[in-house]
Amino acid sequence: MVCDSFIEFAQHRARRLDLAIELESCDALSATLAVKGQGDLVDAFEMACSLGPYDCIILDIERSTL
Repeated sequence: MVCDSFIEFAQHRARRLDLAIELESCDALSATLAVKGQGDLVDAFEMACSLGPYDCIILDIERSTL
């Protein structure tokens, strides 16, 4: 994973979907984000991340509610 690319992608999508996003960690193998907002928009954000930026392949998404 290219952290800078993924973070920029995630922040841009979150802004477009009016979601609050907080990066918890990112390295070559994974990224952990906290995303807050309307449930349907969080679903849309998850879908966008599964498609991912062109230089980051997202193989798995784990989701939990706080």
